[in-house]
Order: sequence, then C-alpha cells, then structure tokens
Amino acid sequence: MPFDLTKLQADAAKEAQDIKSPEELEAFRIKYLGRRGIISEAISGLSQLSAEERPRQGAQLNNLKNTLNDLIQKKTEELKNTLVTGTAKDLFDITMPGVSQELGNKHPITLVIDEICAIFVSMGFHIVEGPEIETEFNNFSALNIPLEHPSRDVFDTFYINSTAVDGQKLLLRSHTSPVQIRAMKIRKPPLAIIVPGKVFRPDAVDASHSFMFHQIEGFLVDKEVRFSDLKGLLYLFAQQVFSATKIGGGQDIKMRFRPHFFPFTEPSAEVDICCIICKGEGCSVCGRKGWLEILGAGMIHPNVFKAVGYDPKKFTGLAFGMGIERIAMLKYGINDIRLFFENDLRFLKQF
Repeated sequence: MPFDLTKLQADAAKEAQDIKSPEELEAFRIKYLGRRGIISEAISGLSQLSAEERPRQGAQLNNLKNTLNDLIQKKTEELKNTLVTGTAKDLFDITMPGVSQELGNKHPITLVIDEICAIFVSMGFHIVEGPEIETEFNNFSALNIPLEHPSRDVFDTFYINSTAVDGQKLLLRSHTSPVQIRAMKIRKPPLAIIVPGKVFRPDAVDASHSFMFHQIEGFLVDKEVRFSDLKGLLYLFAQQVFSATKIGGGQDIKMRFRPHFFPFTEPSAEVDICCIICKGEGCSVCGRKGWLEILGAGMIHPNVFKAVGYDPKKFTGLAFGMGIERIAMLKYGINDIRLFFENDLRFLKQF
C-alpha cells in the first residue's frame, strides 16, 4: 500500500496543532477527508492489495478516518471557545462595530397625517375614524349628492356586489365625508371633528393620481358658525403645516378662496396657496399660475343637517377636505405620487 498510515496520523495531528482559524480547519478537512482527499485516495488503493491484506488495511483506514473526524470536532470546539473568550485577537478586529438591527421610521404619509391631526387637535378638534366600506346613503344621499351626479357612476366609484342590512348598496368610500354623517347621527352639537383615512376611486395611476389615496375631512357644527371662521381656521392650518417645509417657511403663506360647487356645502370654495416652490412667480409645479390647490371647503348644506336630524335654522357648520398626498408632495417637494407606494427604502429613509 502506498501510504504509511502511522506516519499519516502523526503528520495530521501535528498539522492540526497549528490551525488558528475556521478557514484553516476547513482546508485541513478537505485535504484529508474531502472527496479527493488523502483518505479517499488510500481507500481507492485497497484494490491493489491481496485478499488477505485488504481487510486489515481497510480497518486501519476506518480507524484513521474516525480519528481525524474526532480531531476536527475537537479543534472546532477549541476555536469556538477561543472566539468567545476573546483570546484569539489575531483572528478578528474586536474594535469593529457589531451588526445591529436598524430602526424603522414612519412613512411620509403617516408623518403628514400625524402632523395635520396634531394641528387641528390643538385647535380643539377630536379625531374620529370610520369604515372604508360604506353604504350608498352615507357616501352620497345623506351628503346631498343626487342620483344623477356623475360621482355615483360605476366609472367613478368602486361598488361591492353585496348589500347592507337596510338594502343599501355597499361601496368603497370615495371620500372621508361619510364619517361626518356617522358622527352627526350619534353626537349633538357643538362638535369639532377631524377624520383621517383611506379613500378609493377608479382613477388611472399616473404621477398625480392613484386609485387609493388618503384624505382628511374636518367639520365644525355649532350656533352662529360663519364663513370667516372657516377662512381663519384654514389660514392657521396652512401657516403651520408649511412652516417647516424643505422648500420654504410658512409664516408668509398667501391663501385665496375661489368659488366652487360641492353638493354638501353652500357656499363652497376651493382653497389655493401661493406656490411655495416659485413664491408665486410661476413654475412647472403650479402650471405657471403661481398658485396651488390644497383643499376644498364650505359651509355645511342645510340638506345634510336634515339627513342627520339637525335643525338647519338652529345650527350652522363648516367643513373641509384635503388630499394628504398632495400636501405631502408640496411639503417635501415630491413630484410623483407613485413614490409613496413603491416602498423604496432609499426614498422612505429620507423622512
């Protein structure tokens, strides 16, 4: 046989003593016990021995193989203990930082919702939430939206193929205003409520539209609520929410109210702010107009009060609604709404 097994065992034991790292130990294992290692080569040479010599040499090879396995196991434990106790300083740099778990951070949409809610809570509003699956009555009829209104068409609303207990059609709410109806049905004036939540509309997805987005609805009901109260409230809101933008401060915010029509408010208005990017000079973001629309608002329509059992001769109210994505895009200088939903950590970590 071409191998001296006694010398081979002695050489392996001496070589194992000089092993200082897991990598060296793995190289040792491959050298002796690998598929093309010394032991495999010796086993293949057994066929050259006589029938009387072959069993004796085979038994010695098996014993040597077991001895080497025990040696490798023992050396593995030695290296493990050495790393744990820190005595093998030459194996690694103990001054290097360890692998830590990174902390997550809030989504920019959540940050803006929390900030807006905090502003209105400081003004005395209460936060209320409602279901995302609504009845046709709460989403349309109670809000003075007539049957022939285009928003009730299947091209503008996600209807569900089932009905509520009272026979009403079910749908994914297209705005947060149904919570206004729910709240006024169970609460009596005076009340001031803010409603954050998701809304759904079958819009084509592009840089400025999504079939799911976030809104905040706000309304206040009391005796002698005036349109001037609405203007003052929204001016304070705009001044605070844009006071810490990456683009400009909010102390010099300019605002304008444009007459508009909403079925659930009368009079109604759309609210613009002077473009915080170009300071009203005109740019691609504001369409060269110098103004950016941020929300819709108005005085609650008497028919809405009648739908919830309020006396429109006794109470008046104001209401407003805004898209959170629009506010966030203006606040942080973001030009594509799709970035909010792609979950790219490089984008999200900036906030």
